[in-house]
Amino acid sequence: MHTTNTQSNRPADSSVFPIRQNMTRHSMSSREISDLLNSRHDKVKQSIERLVQRGTIVQPPLGDEHIKDSLGRPRTESVYHLCKRDSFVVVAQLSPEFTARLVDRWQELEYQAAGVHRIPADYAEALQLAADQARENSRLLGVIQLQAPKVAAIHRLAAAEGAICITDAAKQLGLTPSKLFDWLQANRWIYRRGGSTRWIAMQPRIRSGFLKHKVTALKPDSETGIERAAFQPLVTPKGLTRLAEIFQSEKF
Repeated sequence: MHTTNTQSNRPADSSVFPIRQNMTRHSMSSREISDLLNSRHDKVKQSIERLVQRGTIVQPPLGDEHIKDSLGRPRTESVYHLCKRDSFVVVAQLSPEFTARLVDRWQELEYQAAGVHRIPADYAEALQLAADQARENSRLLGVIQLQAPKVAAIHRLAAAEGAICITDAAKQLGLTPSKLFDWLQANRWIYRRGGSTRWIAMQPRIRSGFLKHKVTALKPDSETGIERAAFQPLVTPKGLTRLAEIFQSEKF
């Protein structure tokens, strides 16, 4: 039972009375009734049409549903959408013994629409609900664990203001400076020019906004008089966040 009409594929091995995406709120499709009764859909539609001719039920709206046949090929099927009262009439006409199951199904749909949790009817149902809840709790725990690196990164970054040197970034990340320098070099964040002891930020990391350069003017060359400058790679807040995510996930 849904608010809007949308279409979905119906797998060939769908379980009895699955929730259909093309059902309208307070309506049930003839296909779903056929699944409930384990009956052929064309027979259910014929019964609906006979009841309409007799005036027992009103003419239900007819819509198209995209499904897959037993060979997995897509096709379009016409289905009727019946109100609650008329669905009971159809089931009572075809298979009276399934009326109780229809009542249970309508209650389930109405509980879902109202956001109300159904009280287990017996011990077996209580166990099933407990198992369902355990699976949902496990899923939510997985989401929390997945988000944990980003949360930890945000907390670490909270104390940082502006770009900082790699040594200070290592302190923020809980690493030794040597370990962070080694990692940055191995992962192509920084490099050294041949014969130089100074680190330089890789251009792709600068373009990504992870690193920037601090430029310090040096004394001109004593022989040539050419002005010189020193470059020091700094880690930006964006870069610090990215590093915190990486190291948290890799459990450094």
